[in-house]
Amino acid sequence: MAAPPTIQRRGLFIRGGWREPSLGRRLPVINPATEATIGDIPAATAEDVEIAVAAARDAFSRDGGRHWSRAPGAVRAKFLRAIAAKIKERKSDLALLETLDSGKPLDESDADMDDVAACFEYYADLAEALDGKQRSPISLPMENFKSYVLKEPIGVAGLITAWNYPLLMATWKVAPSLAAGCTAVLKPSELASLTCLELGAICIEVGLPPGVLNIITGLGPEAGAPLSSHPHVDKVAFTGSTETGKRIMTAAAQMVKPVSLELGGKSPLIVFDDVDIDKAVEWAIFGIFLNAGQVCSATSRLLLHEKIAKQFLDRLVAWAKNIKISDPLEKGCRLGSVISEGQYEKIKKFISRARSEGATILYGGARPQHLRRGFFIEPTIITDVSTSMQIWREEVFGPVLCIKEFRTESEAVELANDTHYGLGGAVISNDQERCERITKALQCGIVWINCSQPTLVQAPWGGNKRSGFGRELGEWGLDNYLTVKQVTKYCSDEQWGWYQPPSKL
Repeated sequence: MAAPPTIQRRGLFIRGGWREPSLGRRLPVINPATEATIGDIPAATAEDVEIAVAAARDAFSRDGGRHWSRAPGAVRAKFLRAIAAKIKERKSDLALLETLDSGKPLDESDADMDDVAACFEYYADLAEALDGKQRSPISLPMENFKSYVLKEPIGVAGLITAWNYPLLMATWKVAPSLAAGCTAVLKPSELASLTCLELGAICIEVGLPPGVLNIITGLGPEAGAPLSSHPHVDKVAFTGSTETGKRIMTAAAQMVKPVSLELGGKSPLIVFDDVDIDKAVEWAIFGIFLNAGQVCSATSRLLLHEKIAKQFLDRLVAWAKNIKISDPLEKGCRLGSVISEGQYEKIKKFISRARSEGATILYGGARPQHLRRGFFIEPTIITDVSTSMQIWREEVFGPVLCIKEFRTESEAVELANDTHYGLGGAVISNDQERCERITKALQCGIVWINCSQPTLVQAPWGGNKRSGFGRELGEWGLDNYLTVKQVTKYCSDEQWGWYQPPSKL
């Protein structure tokens, strides 16, 4: 497949313009659906991080912050809405670029671009609303004092994002950080950076003040690590693996720097015996095979009531066989490639080990026979799983579903919570009281009832346990980038009177 004209050779986006990396190195961009090289991206180093952070620091404090950090929220909202408008205008090109870079079906990339634009628009509204929330009074029991709260931008934000939703995951951080008045350095994954670099081009088009957003690309140890440990970065927000999240926490702790982490998951989906089978099956496959299972919140552990297990599995396999696996640019594709050869091999090892440990590969588990190139894996359904198996305990991040049966509600909850992770969880049942009980019992940050994976920009997103902490999206996403300042004023004309005054001569 030839590279379309939308793939342009970009540099690092620093101080409102393009800059070649300090060492002149670049990394190849591989289309995971064809294994063809379709371009390259800059490989930033610590020196480039230094320049980008300096640009963000200067933009934050320039002219006392009048042009950005201390400007009215309406000023920042104007730029966020302009970015959203450009995203909509270039939606088709951006979606194509996302698919070529990540291997996801074009329909999914198209929907992602809608979500990107909606996210910028949502935080534009919150930026405007922020002005009206300033100086919120605090009720005090003392008449001599008046107190209020200011919400101020935290400073320079280091944003490190994942490859599974390249531009959307970046937007979840860029939009609220800019809405709050922060300036930022974005470091997307080296496996999928093209649309994030195009965001830099859009920032130029809309006239975003130089240095407000800077975008560096490159490897984690060479660019991400120096960004997370930089003394002039005031806050780090990260989406990615739990192991990398631990390293970022360690680096930030040296300077007592706030972090928010959205990490891995091994989310459960509990299905009871009172459901419409096909309706529940579709949610089950949507919850794991969307984006080829490369979703941190994927409901990759399916818990089935024993009364319906056989019937459910029969229908599950029938639905899985009906999923169109193809070049992600083909109309109707519902399962594209995984992101890279490394991820492809990792997923195959998970499946192989599950088989060796005694699990049954009920369906899938191999390359689709009609696709000779690209990093494609069939939707995979694994049964006869024990709770000690790797496939039950570790995040696969691929189109792999493992299944256990349960008899009682309490057993289902125990199995659901049997994980180090705590991002999402779901329950499907027509008994709403039961759904409410399970909602309270699940140890996770997101619960879905009679569905799996809906993601709404207005609602908080984040997890517990080893899935991280902090919440993105909604008003909580904005709060990530704000610091609260208490202001208290003494209002009396009288002397305070705590100390005895000296004698007057």
